[in-house]
Amino acid sequence: MLGRLLVRYLSPAWPLIIGVVVFQLAQSIASLWLPTLQANIIDDGVIKGDVDYIWRTGAVMLAVSFVQIACAIVAVYFGSRLAMGMGRDLRGDIFHRVVGFSQREVGRFGAPSLITRNTNDVQQVQMLVQMSATLMISAPILAIGGVIFALREDPGLSWLMAVSVPLLLIIVSLIVVRMVPAFRSMQKKIDRVNQIMREQLTGIRVVRAFVREDHEKVRFATASGDVRDTALRAGNLMALMFPAVMLVLNVSSVAVIWFGAFQIQDGETQVGTLFAFLSYMMQILMGVMMATFMFVMIPRAAVCATRIGEVLDTEPSVAAPAVAEEAPAPVGRVVFDHVEFTYPGADAPVLHDVSFAVEPGTTTAIIGSTGAGKTTLVGLVPRLFDVTGGSVTIDGVDVREYDPDELWERIGLVPQRAFLFSGSIASNLRYGDGAASDDDLWRALELAQARDFVEAMPEGLEAQIAQGGTNVSGGQRQRLAIARALVKRPEVYIFDDSFSALDLATDAALRRALDTHLPDATRIVVAQRVSTIQHADQIVVLDHGRVVGLGTHDELTQTNDTYREIVESQLSVEEAA
Repeated sequence: MLGRLLVRYLSPAWPLIIGVVVFQLAQSIASLWLPTLQANIIDDGVIKGDVDYIWRTGAVMLAVSFVQIACAIVAVYFGSRLAMGMGRDLRGDIFHRVVGFSQREVGRFGAPSLITRNTNDVQQVQMLVQMSATLMISAPILAIGGVIFALREDPGLSWLMAVSVPLLLIIVSLIVVRMVPAFRSMQKKIDRVNQIMREQLTGIRVVRAFVREDHEKVRFATASGDVRDTALRAGNLMALMFPAVMLVLNVSSVAVIWFGAFQIQDGETQVGTLFAFLSYMMQILMGVMMATFMFVMIPRAAVCATRIGEVLDTEPSVAAPAVAEEAPAPVGRVVFDHVEFTYPGADAPVLHDVSFAVEPGTTTAIIGSTGAGKTTLVGLVPRLFDVTGGSVTIDGVDVREYDPDELWERIGLVPQRAFLFSGSIASNLRYGDGAASDDDLWRALELAQARDFVEAMPEGLEAQIAQGGTNVSGGQRQRLAIARALVKRPEVYIFDDSFSALDLATDAALRRALDTHLPDATRIVVAQRVSTIQHADQIVVLDHGRVVGLGTHDELTQTNDTYREIVESQLSVEEAA
């Protein structure tokens, strides 16, 4: 998966890749040339006393060093551009893929994990690319070139390389093999920390209401401690690697000097040649040591790449058709035809053989006990899920055959949990229609019974809303969410228990306003309060995912036991109050 990601996202950036290769190659060649020049100065300049030769060769060495520095700077620049560009493209693709997910895919991965995959996981792959651009070219050139140049300088000491290099590779391999499981475990535990943190921030009011701060601190400390322990295991292995590498490097240096001294004593080699061989030996081992950086990062990046690939390779269960049906003239007729729906992995369907029609310009209410499938049912209309049996049609066309943008243009959804984005009231309302004027916004607020409290705010439409709408009350948040749908002016409105936080007077005023100003719109209302739906044109009674009643309030009161029980239970509560 790591290789596939790198090929996919680095292929378009071939000019930068060529630049990295060229300048890393030039830097490596310069590095390999310097020890030979150094040997020449010692053997031909210092020993023979040729000062002019020392100056000339020293000037060449200085020039080569400047070229080496310049090439290194340019290579790092190109490498950084390459890595940052890949990170940008990868994050963008993950984001666009996640935006296209249905509730099924989001629930499968979980929001905390998706956030981690688009931040921490991408960062690990990005760091690998940057380190590769810096080290992957120069490391093998230094190692292989060092071997060639060292053999040319003194073949008699080559056996030291045959011992030290394999020894170093064995040590690094043993450590890296143990690091892979630790890195894989660490990413999952980071997901857990993000999950707990997100839950605590989202549910801070619940935590405080039940005085569970200490419990949440312990829960977070436990998850954070797991990450710490795993990171320590990986860190200890990483810390062991570099002393081991330095041990081999230093022992090899001592061995070269030790055995080289005997060769100098016997006249088999020269001092400059020994220094050059030692420099090449160091370059070989440094090349191997730089490769260890890659070996350290590759396991973790590979784990992260696998997690990223899982997201990118997941096809949304709610996808656009290959050839979308030509959208008919918008009328707003919704038909549920023998609808069945089963959640992935569930033993039984949530909805069984649900059939009814919602005519244009009418209000259809859906009521039932908790868990009856009301929210799931209305979620099938905008394709938050797709039916697993039967069909849902709008104006005679199956919703699965619509172009998604065309389908969503016809639907205004007010979800069960009203959510507002950070920004102004105006920016939130314009999610419904980005071109809406201020007059359109005020008109929608008036219909949603929200104009009064918005006008009372000093900034009016420009009053700021905190993320999630936490700086307004639940009733105000619901009315703003309703106004946002009204700004859109679709043919079909779906109110999923959207009046639950409203008092009875505001509820009644809102329903009257909708009936008066939206006489041609189709309205589907999910509600728990009988008073909210008793004037609906038809009421659908759900029980355990099945339609057990269909009719008006008066008809169902007389003929349907389930509906009558709901009515009587609410009347009993009201009478008791």
